[in-house]
Amino acid sequence: MTCFSSPIGIFDSGIGGLSVLREMQALLPGEALVYVADQAHVPYGPRPVSEIQQFSEAISRFLLTQEAKLIVVACNTASAAALSFLRQRFPHVPFVGMEPAVKPAARKTQTGKVGVLATEGTFASERYADLMARFAQDVVVYQNPCHGLVQLIESGQGDEPETERLLQEIVWPMVADGVDTIVLGCTHYPFVIPVLEKVGGTAVFIIDPAPAVARQVKRVLEKAAMLSANTGAAQLDLVTTGAAGNFAHQVQQLLGYEHAVKTAVWQVENGELTLQFSQVQL
Repeated sequence: MTCFSSPIGIFDSGIGGLSVLREMQALLPGEALVYVADQAHVPYGPRPVSEIQQFSEAISRFLLTQEAKLIVVACNTASAAALSFLRQRFPHVPFVGMEPAVKPAARKTQTGKVGVLATEGTFASERYADLMARFAQDVVVYQNPCHGLVQLIESGQGDEPETERLLQEIVWPMVADGVDTIVLGCTHYPFVIPVLEKVGGTAVFIIDPAPAVARQVKRVLEKAAMLSANTGAAQLDLVTTGAAGNFAHQVQQLLGYEHAVKTAVWQVENGELTLQFSQVQL
């Protein structure tokens, strides 16, 4: 049974959602967190909507077995494909999702030209089309699905020359056309902000949605009177469907601290896809 001391659940296809987790730890240090990285299926971007919905539902059920009081879909692709679906499936569970920050970008730009970096799954979604219709009527939007960028970040090459070359190919044409504001529409991308700043130069403003998501989580919990009263060190559980040792290394590299990682495995029970802790934990 959930209560104010219950954890917040967070999930992503991989390490990208750690950019959201980082902001939540900064804003809500007393909240216990359970993070699931579905690295067995990363990246979600090219996958069919029905498949992403299936993974998202199973991960949400798993997080609810951990008594999650709120679930953050810390993945733009999963939010685009499955957030409405999840809210229908679990009507009593508060969900907070991601969306490309088109609205603040349209307000920020001085040139009237905005770049959006996201996955093909996000660009193809009704959720993104709705954002464009509501907030991008008065600006020119340049879109790029950044093929291969998630994989480079997942493999620990976020600061390598190959990543810089890829971002040059993506960003330089936008800047040459007058783009002055770039929206990060994938939670993996904040981890390459230093490279983006180098490539884009000082004239380009980069919008990371993670801090806004953390603030929304706080608002939802405050409204429901579910903020933790904990003033000590909060519990953090990290779970991956991939290799625990590799994920632990990624956490240390990206967040700057060592932490134990548990493994969960995908199973089919009675025709339904489920996620369960592995019986063998490192």
